[in-house]
Amino acid sequence: MASSEEDGTVEEKENNNKKRTISTLATAWLTFYNIAMTAGWLVLAMAMMRFYIQKGTHKGLYRSIARTLKFFQTFALVEVGHCAIGIVRTSVIVTGVQVCSRIFMVWFITNSIRQIQSEESVILFLVVWTVTEITRYSYYTFNLLHHLPYFIKWARYNLFIVLYPLGVVGELMTIYAALPFVRRSGMYSMRLPNVYNVSFDYYYCLIVVMLSYIPLFPQLYFHMLRQRRKVLHGEVIVEKDD
Repeated sequence: MASSEEDGTVEEKENNNKKRTISTLATAWLTFYNIAMTAGWLVLAMAMMRFYIQKGTHKGLYRSIARTLKFFQTFALVEVGHCAIGIVRTSVIVTGVQVCSRIFMVWFITNSIRQIQSEESVILFLVVWTVTEITRYSYYTFNLLHHLPYFIKWARYNLFIVLYPLGVVGELMTIYAALPFVRRSGMYSMRLPNVYNVSFDYYYCLIVVMLSYIPLFPQLYFHMLRQRRKVLHGEVIVEKDD
């Protein structure tokens, strides 16, 4: 009996050591990732400011930062993986929707339709995204390092109150501006007859995407408000089961 108990204790210690090692590696990776993403969005912010100071206009700004924006926004897909493997305790679905909607805006709207790249709405969502991401990633970084300045914590859970609606307005206005060009060009659409016997109209797809903001935005916004009450005011939030 003593031998089996000792074996069990050894096994338990080994398992605990493995968990600690995995936890340490996960923390190290997340710290590196968040530092890199903070730096990336800071580079974008400085590039936008430099362009506007030099040119005195927002026209051409998107094209000047497009490559950097596409890289860092697409790289955020890693965050879905973080949730899927459990090193970050956040919903895979919520994270997936947020990341994929951003990637959709970058690759399939703004990058694909040059005629809208100088729209004020594009600059609006770019500025909102940049401020939001610098705040968010710096919050995660300092939190992982256990040295979280209060002003970053405050910014993370207060700025979104204004930034989220502004970002949504910028995104919706950009999609709306893209509709006439999509309709005229027929881009990404499939007409019958074709080899696959499938019809797809990207114009109506964009209208559906715009309508999807109606149910999705309030859910994400009120989730952040609940998190704000929990983090800043110490309220215990009980999530209702669906």
